Amino acid sequence: MTTGKQIVAEIGLLLYPDVQLAAVYGLTDLFRIAGEMSRERAGPDAPVIRISHWSQTADGANVECVFDSHPGPAHDPSHLIAPPSLIMPAKMQPMNGLATWLAERHGEGTTLCSVCAGAFLLGEAGLLEGREATTHWAFAKELAARFPAAKVDTDRMVIDDGDLITAGGILAWTDLGLTLVERLLGPSVMLETARFLLIDPPGRTQQPYSHFVPRLDHGDAAILKVQHWLQASGARDHDVPALAKRAGLEERTFLRRFRKATGLRPTEYAQQVRIAKAREALELSRRPVAQIAWDVGYEDASAFRKLFQRITGLAPADYRRRFGVAVA
Repeated sequence: MTTGKQIVAEIGLLLYPDVQLAAVYGLTDLFRIAGEMSRERAGPDAPVIRISHWSQTADGANVECVFDSHPGPAHDPSHLIAPPSLIMPAKMQPMNGLATWLAERHGEGTTLCSVCAGAFLLGEAGLLEGREATTHWAFAKELAARFPAAKVDTDRMVIDDGDLITAGGILAWTDLGLTLVERLLGPSVMLETARFLLIDPPGRTQQPYSHFVPRLDHGDAAILKVQHWLQASGARDHDVPALAKRAGLEERTFLRRFRKATGLRPTEYAQQVRIAKAREALELSRRPVAQIAWDVGYEDASAFRKLFQRITGLAPADYRRRFGVAVA
């Protein structure tokens, strides 16, 4: 039997409409396994994590505990996690009552965490203002637009900002879970838990998983014409005078409007298009890296490798090992 003295923290998981149950129950299991690992190392009196699930009442007036791994002691969650949603953020139901409760708990000292679209719930609670936060890379623009005071960074898988911890992709609950295990039970227990579950310890980035999604809804027809041409041609020729001529604009005007419409300079945009084609070639073919570099427009394979790693976070060979599906 576990006593209150052995419970080092209580982590509450939020249940809301369309929540990803795999994350809810996966984190529940992860924290329980971490507790078992802690006991194996230090005996029956080793610290463990209490896990609880929380949901709004039917009338929406209150938030109540609907599951408790260690019933008995009064609840005082040290951490609350907003798991991912199975639907797009734009379709998530407003959760004002839950957001208000989260803000109150945070004001009382609870550390708030989110995974993927769960960050939008923290934003609803008014907790992202001036704070660094991450979410799924595909939701970055929407999160930044809805909560402009947030400092959104989707390169990182987990951003630990002390009393606010956010994790990126829909399966990044493993990264968040291990981050909390390391903080609460120590690095040795975290590593043993990761080994047992056959998952990577925290430290991954979202870069290798994200892909270039150009802005096409900006309404600037001249720039859109150039974007379509760059995509069709593989951006092999991105000479600014030629692009400006294609757009029918003076060079300085073209540069200003291109940056405003796409968020990138023409050279940066061309690099993204080329690297996207290189990623596809690495995934689907066994062509040598030097050949792929040449095919997408880089004569210097070394320069290509450096650029590829800067954009994706992985060297071309490592990227192929992780994502390649072509049979040798």
